Amino acid sequence: MRNLFLFTATLCCLLKGLAQSHQNAPSLDATLSDCIEYALKHQPLIQQSLIDEKIVEETIRTKLADWFPQLNFNANYTHYIQLPTNYFGGNFVTTGSHNTSFADFAATQNIFNRDVLLALRSKSQVKKAAEQITDSTTIDIVAAVSKAFYEVLLTEKQVAVLDEDIVRLGRSLQDAYNQYNGGIVDKTDYKRATISLNNAKVQRKQQQDLLTAKYFYLRQLMGYPDSNYLRLRYDSLQLEKEIFLDTLQEINYNNRIEYRLLQTEESLQEYNLKYYKWGILPSVSAFGNYNINYFSNNFTKLYEQPFVNSNVGVQLAFPIFQGGKRSFQVRAAQWQVRRLAWEKTALQSIIRTQYAQAMASYKGNLVNYNALRENVQLANDVYNVIRLQYQQGIKTYLDVIIAESDLRSAQLNFYEALYQLLQSKIDVQKALGTLVGNEN
Repeated sequence: MRNLFLFTATLCCLLKGLAQSHQNAPSLDATLSDCIEYALKHQPLIQQSLIDEKIVEETIRTKLADWFPQLNFNANYTHYIQLPTNYFGGNFVTTGSHNTSFADFAATQNIFNRDVLLALRSKSQVKKAAEQITDSTTIDIVAAVSKAFYEVLLTEKQVAVLDEDIVRLGRSLQDAYNQYNGGIVDKTDYKRATISLNNAKVQRKQQQDLLTAKYFYLRQLMGYPDSNYLRLRYDSLQLEKEIFLDTLQEINYNNRIEYRLLQTEESLQEYNLKYYKWGILPSVSAFGNYNINYFSNNFTKLYEQPFVNSNVGVQLAFPIFQGGKRSFQVRAAQWQVRRLAWEKTALQSIIRTQYAQAMASYKGNLVNYNALRENVQLANDVYNVIRLQYQQGIKTYLDVIIAESDLRSAQLNFYEALYQLLQSKIDVQKALGTLVGNEN
């Protein structure tokens, strides 16, 4: 009974650990939306961007803390082995006591300071820039995961096509063998069938190994553990419905995260220009001090009698001449603003080019897809007819090999065209700035 109890407890712990290891994993049959959703929660780059947002927020709080009163406390004890000597009225006089100590309470309050003013004015734009960087990372991850998802599906389809091809070649091999045994044909057809079957098996093995590598790449993009099982789920009919895209959409630069980031950078540069212009203004602060001093030649009596003094005041610091430094800084900041304006112009041109290239690729892949879809049906019909004619002794086995090769190529080319079309659609959406979240 004790052994049974220990075995049961151990088994429960193992099952609990296994359940916890799969707790944050997507379902075994993961759709594209599941993969994207998982990636947005677990991808290291996105998590790093979110942490960067927190760092920016704390940095802003650090800068804004200078608006609050600053309180400081200092304490000191000094023992003079030899007292200092001063010259008074023609005589050298030793002054002071061997033991001195003081405690100082100091308070300052910024009334006007351009550093703190800049932090206050620009905090929303700094936060916005950090959030936009996260958005940019998110868009890149969504695009990469989507393309990797389609790459896995393409390779799975290629493996499935080769599996069907191996079945057909197996039937052809049997037909050739039967015809050879019947004395209808010589051994050449049988050998050709064997060669074709072996080549198909080798190609299938290569695609299967490639599929494993593509799964690892998808896991990497998702931040998915290698130890957890992952299988993709999709609807072929739904995929074919998702290939269509409105080709009449116009470019809106504000939809592109790169353009919005540049606008935010431009706004921050405007604040930087104001900061240097504010350099002509004085810095104003209020202060207060409360000092307690102790003096005694006898250390044991040092803290018996305090001597207190206190003061309050206002401090003004006004730059009079700095060698033209402020003017140079203002002009440099103005040139930075102008440079950003040209950078926006260049980015607009890049966006237009990216959109034109992506749309041209999409349209070309769409035409290719429509043509290859028809080719699959035609190649299948031709293969069935020629195979039947070969069995009846009308066609040679070489015709069967050619027809089978055409069918295999048509199927492989069709699926490759389908997934290239889906990937080019992602490029168009990214160029338009409409690829966000878990859209697919």
